[in-house]
Amino acid sequence: MQGVKNMSAVLEKPVINELGIARLVLQFTPFIEMSDEQFFEFCQANRDLRIERNSVGEIIIMPPTGWETGDKNAEITMQLRIWAKQDGRGRSADSSAGYKMPNGATLSPDASWVLNERLEKISPAKRRKFLPLAPDFVVELRSESDSLLKLKEKMLEYIENGVSLGWLIDAPEKKIYVYRPEHEVETLENPAEISGEPLLQGFRLNLKEIWQMKLSN
Repeated sequence: MQGVKNMSAVLEKPVINELGIARLVLQFTPFIEMSDEQFFEFCQANRDLRIERNSVGEIIIMPPTGWETGDKNAEITMQLRIWAKQDGRGRSADSSAGYKMPNGATLSPDASWVLNERLEKISPAKRRKFLPLAPDFVVELRSESDSLLKLKEKMLEYIENGVSLGWLIDAPEKKIYVYRPEHEVETLENPAEISGEPLLQGFRLNLKEIWQMKLSN
């Protein structure tokens, strides 16, 4: 991947969030033009980092989460996966899965779900890389080190690119922002659970351990 390793040619813009943790934005254009294949290889060569690419080609490197956020995200992913296997209409993925959106961005939601009928139209070779579609359902989990504004912008981008349902879970404030196409954003205050109906038939995310971790029986 010629040119990608020469990071000295790249303009770096560190963006500091509210806790002083850097979210790094790298501008490769006009120095380097990475194809989709090259960007995938770049991400594979830096597997310890969570990397996205926005619609104008900027590379976004996000800091790792704290342990509690990782625990909460595992809980969300587990509940969604159990339901998806029982439901059988689609497949779920965790935060390591990338999606090439219609606007050119490559995004990685914290949890996602895609209908089988859409997956079947994509070749196995393409499914092994960033999936070239917007998922049907996405979840983003906000920690104290995340900018709420940036995540709200990301949720709108999901919906604009074809996502049917999105949940932005604001763990520090115990709020959920529900995004649907052609609907106003719905805000839920400290719900005990949230339903994915009608898209996610029968799925109800239990939020008890998202709002407060339980370490003993």
